[in-house]
Amino acid sequence: MKTIVKSLLAPRKYFMQGNIACAEGALAAGCRYYAGYPITPSSEIMEHLSKRLPEVGGVFMQMEDEIASICSMIGAAWTGAKVMTATSGPGFSLMLEGIGYAVMTETPCVIVDVQRAGPATGQATKPAQGDIMQARWGAHGDYRIIALAPWSVQEMYDLTITAFNLSEKYRVPTILLADEVVAHLKESFVVKPEIEIYNRDQTITKTPFGTEEEDGVPPMPCFGQGAQLLITGSTHNEYGIRKVADPDVHERLVLRLCKKIDNHKKDICLTEKYYTDDAEYLFVAYGITARSSYAVIQELQKSQVKAGLLRYLTIWPFDEETLINCAQKSRVVFVPEMNQGQLILEIKRVLPDKKVVGISKTRGEAIYPSDIIKVFREHYE
Repeated sequence: MKTIVKSLLAPRKYFMQGNIACAEGALAAGCRYYAGYPITPSSEIMEHLSKRLPEVGGVFMQMEDEIASICSMIGAAWTGAKVMTATSGPGFSLMLEGIGYAVMTETPCVIVDVQRAGPATGQATKPAQGDIMQARWGAHGDYRIIALAPWSVQEMYDLTITAFNLSEKYRVPTILLADEVVAHLKESFVVKPEIEIYNRDQTITKTPFGTEEEDGVPPMPCFGQGAQLLITGSTHNEYGIRKVADPDVHERLVLRLCKKIDNHKKDICLTEKYYTDDAEYLFVAYGITARSSYAVIQELQKSQVKAGLLRYLTIWPFDEETLINCAQKSRVVFVPEMNQGQLILEIKRVLPDKKVVGISKTRGEAIYPSDIIKVFREHYE
């Protein structure tokens, strides 16, 4: 249920680190339970919430590892709390089974993944964007999740609130897919007097896992309300009763888990467009890499080059329609990423007839405007 609340922080401009802004965004959205295990470069979120949650009546819990963290968080969500954890590459890998369980049990929760250079333990303090496909496909089975990519400290605050709202509305794990640069960036951001938040429908029902609509989101009563709750990661019917050998129940469940996201992409997907109406050279980017891309198109515009930027705030589900519209006049589509080509696979799938050029960097450094310009000049006609 949508409602307007006063911000926890006094409304004004703040100078803050991205990770701290994320933690404050969580509190503003109503997060009152955090379970986590420290890991660079996300640890500041945990440290800040360990102090702040008790101040607002919440509970902070340091767990023994990331598996325990996400399982504890899922359990707390079923007591009615808004919940979050934060991690990075290796910890995110450990959480994937729990994320799959949260998808199957339709447990609203927010997972912050501050991406760092990998694979494995990689470079703990260095940036990367290598978890894009892992966030979408890491857990097994057919499912949908939501993933958001902030490019500023302002969005570390704002999109954390959005992540909670979407997670509560659609009863689905929502991932804030940040990167080390934006997480450790310090810059100004604004807290508004009021924010819009979404609280899950806690109506007591006998069918907390089914709706009459094939893409519906059922109410989610919590333990202690009096509802008879059966919660399982195995195939279950609308009452929560295990039906592990019933093909009809399984198909109906999986289809609804997918369609409740697929059929609401217009509500979920957020993008920003800059000079895309007549862009002959289209840059498609997300996270901190989009800021370098934005600097590049500003310079190209000064030189009368028709260059535009499509920025994805919502990476998953992927907004195909906006990409197709923005690329209509494009001769070349550039996709800068701090990986060896992940989101570019989606771009090529959606734009099979376009020339799509990847700009990859996996040196544990941000992609700078000079990196992008160098590749652009190789393909400028």
